[in-house]
Amino acid sequence: MRITRSFSIDNLEQIKDQLLSWSQQYEHISWLDSNRYPQRHSNAEAILAVDALEVLQTNYLEAFAQLEAFQQKHKDWLFGYLGYDLKNDVENLTSKNNDDLAFPDLYFFQPKKVITLRKKEISFHYLIAEEATIKHDLEAILNTKQISTPTSNFNFNIQSRLTKEAYIEKGEQFLQHIHHGDIYEANFCQEFYAENAIINPLDVYKSLNQISKPPFAAFLKLDTHYACCASPERYLKKEGTILISQPIKGTAKRHQATSKDVSAANNLLLSEKERAENVMIVDLVRNDLSKTATKGSVKVTELYQLYSFKQVHQLISTITSELKEEYSAVDALKSTFPMGSMTGAPKISAMKIIEANETSKRGLYSGAIGYFTPSGDFDFNVVIRSILYNAQKAFVSFSVGSAITTQSNLEEEYEECLLKAKAMRSVLTNQHI
Repeated sequence: MRITRSFSIDNLEQIKDQLLSWSQQYEHISWLDSNRYPQRHSNAEAILAVDALEVLQTNYLEAFAQLEAFQQKHKDWLFGYLGYDLKNDVENLTSKNNDDLAFPDLYFFQPKKVITLRKKEISFHYLIAEEATIKHDLEAILNTKQISTPTSNFNFNIQSRLTKEAYIEKGEQFLQHIHHGDIYEANFCQEFYAENAIINPLDVYKSLNQISKPPFAAFLKLDTHYACCASPERYLKKEGTILISQPIKGTAKRHQATSKDVSAANNLLLSEKERAENVMIVDLVRNDLSKTATKGSVKVTELYQLYSFKQVHQLISTITSELKEEYSAVDALKSTFPMGSMTGAPKISAMKIIEANETSKRGLYSGAIGYFTPSGDFDFNVVIRSILYNAQKAFVSFSVGSAITTQSNLEEEYEECLLKAKAMRSVLTNQHI
């Protein structure tokens, strides 16, 4: 049982900074921030969960069944992530690539303390056993000194798993599969990493978030595993019986000069290649949602709409459905996972070809970070534009990808990967972006 207490606040951004700093005393932290992005379907400006009462961490074997049991047992706030390699629980697939990050495939925790922020209000949703600490915690948060966004100053060498030549060579393999009719599209990803890397994950997150200000930012601390996520993409949200998916396909660089920036946005919006990529994934998402949807309820409410972020323009579509009564929240996730924007079409064939050509296990990258509410609703992002860190191994990593289609120019796809990697690299090397 939880008790909720709400208080008025004056400075939302200051409280955010204070909350994050205050939270670092705990071993389990989930921070989710919308960055006040003017998107629809957002229930709070930010959510913080700390101090695990119970934890579920597992590999992919029967992972969704374990999550179902965990969620049904507690029927409470649960925070955590779904790793990409849960694909092996959904389909007859394997993951045999290099895995230096060593994140569990699935990790969720039931927090003792949940704090939500709206524009003028902070609300504490505490287990009854923690009720007496609410006012004490509020006072401690308000007395936490505001820390300005730091400048990263780390001393290590970032390496790539693939040279440009190797990327193009592997990209040709994808194109051959497309020409043979095995797939129409696949998301081909590559990893950048550093060994013997000592970082301050909170500093990294703050710097990365400041650069991008995305609507699905996340900071996770799960013992010695950290995620610093600046994702612009929603994977799936459940509101009552309604499911909402918002895949991204289509990227263009932003420019300081207004005329050049407007031109880049218009070119993206009118690009036949980018539109085709987006439509393919929309069809895939429609098919995934239809597995659990009431008849006739799958609808495309936005098709390749232009959304602009600090670093890039993106094409985003919105697909909704109504969940049949016999399906659970976890069923909705399992039937659509992994998300189509990070796999390809047809999905199973694309995932097999991805596994054969990529050089690293994706792990949390291209998985999903999010939460369940006590009523069984949920909201999960797509883990992209993210820095992942194993503090015990002193290993830091970020991955990027692009969609390979019959119209792809592999040189341009490689450059798109570098564009997506720019923010992460700049944070880790203290370069101006």
